Amino acid sequence: MRLFGIETEYGITRDDVPDMDPVVESMELVRAHLAASFERRWDYAGEDPHEDARGFRVSGLQQDREEDEFAQRDAHRPFSFHEMKSDLVLPNGARFYNDHTHPEYSTPECRTLRDLVAHDRAGERIMHRAAQRRNKALGGTPVRLYKNNTDFHGHSYGCHDNYLVARAVPFSALVAGLVPFLVSRQVVAGAGKVGTEAQESRYVPGPYQISQRADFMETELGVDTMHNRPILNTRDEPHADRQRYRRLHLIIGDANMCEYATALKVGTTQLVLDLIARGSVPDLELEHPVAAVKQISRDSDLQTVVRRHNGRTIAAVDIQIQYYEAATRMFSGSDGESDWVLKEWGETLQLLTHNRQQLVGKLDWVTKQWLLETFLREERLEWDDPWLASLDLEYHNIDPEMGLYMGLEAERKAWRLTSAEMIEEAIRNGPADTRGGLRGLCVQRFPEEIQSIQWEQVRFNGGLRSRTLDMCDLFDPQEVMRCAGLFKEAQSPVDALTAWTSRKDKEI
Repeated sequence: MRLFGIETEYGITRDDVPDMDPVVESMELVRAHLAASFERRWDYAGEDPHEDARGFRVSGLQQDREEDEFAQRDAHRPFSFHEMKSDLVLPNGARFYNDHTHPEYSTPECRTLRDLVAHDRAGERIMHRAAQRRNKALGGTPVRLYKNNTDFHGHSYGCHDNYLVARAVPFSALVAGLVPFLVSRQVVAGAGKVGTEAQESRYVPGPYQISQRADFMETELGVDTMHNRPILNTRDEPHADRQRYRRLHLIIGDANMCEYATALKVGTTQLVLDLIARGSVPDLELEHPVAAVKQISRDSDLQTVVRRHNGRTIAAVDIQIQYYEAATRMFSGSDGESDWVLKEWGETLQLLTHNRQQLVGKLDWVTKQWLLETFLREERLEWDDPWLASLDLEYHNIDPEMGLYMGLEAERKAWRLTSAEMIEEAIRNGPADTRGGLRGLCVQRFPEEIQSIQWEQVRFNGGLRSRTLDMCDLFDPQEVMRCAGLFKEAQSPVDALTAWTSRKDKEI
């Protein structure tokens, strides 16, 4: 069963103050979305980042210590931790909140790539409109938002893609099958970057590289997300029936502006997960995966080879080709979306080595490189010119009037999977066939009756068990739509839940 989503942290700046407080500014941006005052509804009890998929529980995370330090530094602020988070669940089922120093938008769960891309773009529009309201309150346009992964001062913020995976698939199989794929996935999904940097260290202007997150990958496996960042995150926080499912939480990905790159990033990863579940993934274990991530990223000519565990060497595109060929053998003709991903994946790998220019407007790192190379020629500059970092940043500006990518899109030079109408629909409503859409429907129909809400549960006022919509195992699309139909017709959440419980009892 396919289900996926994207969480994106946005970079935020203010031009009118010398020392912006990112905590307050992120909080104010989220709250600018609201027409009324903030009310705490998100239930944090369902979140536990200490469970490790390798079968143990960590006693403490580095981010725990950092959050304790945040609490000490934030003690002077006139609001609580939860007020700072300003955690919102939107009518489309998305989550919008302040992740301490960055506003974050998490799409609702999606079943198709078209829905996912539309909801990812909806997040951009929701963010931008919140910034417009914030700027109106400030009396100018000082607040700017960037859908990228670095501030060029040694800080990285994430774009995490998430997948529903059967618990029956051993985690060791996920590690063996995914790590080489994720190390090389950047050739399709990288956002591009000028220069290099690392955790809390100085930015060094210099040659162009493929990925923004590559500089910040520090270990192969790990449960932390803010420090000692892993290629494959081992957090075991399923937001579903733990006996049946796990949630694969990938933090290595770049934030994409190109819709094509977003669709391929998630679509190819889903096919690889399907290969792993069937035991048909190619054996491509790498000797030093963390070093390989950086080596591949820092060669935009795609000539670098990395060492495999068997002593042989292989280039990133060739790793991707082996995964593509295995997926083609297994899934060709199985369904329309898989066929689309296979077709585009194969063509993209061919074009990367033979005619990269045709990928402008499709892949971010190729598009940004083309823009910057054009600028370098016109201005007679070199890659180590500090000016380029600011242009790199503006590629990711989500303001349609200012962003370099947005300008390409306005000129119809960017490939589109969505339309303006699809994005507006995604702002209003979640997918009709996932629990994300059902969660959003609850927010639309009965906002005042919601006591607490999280990914897998909505609790309505009253506190009784019958007042809780449990979605831990609600993944079948027909069941989701049946439940949604009851909530659309009901006069109250109690009526809907009573009808839903009665229907389930009859089926049993």
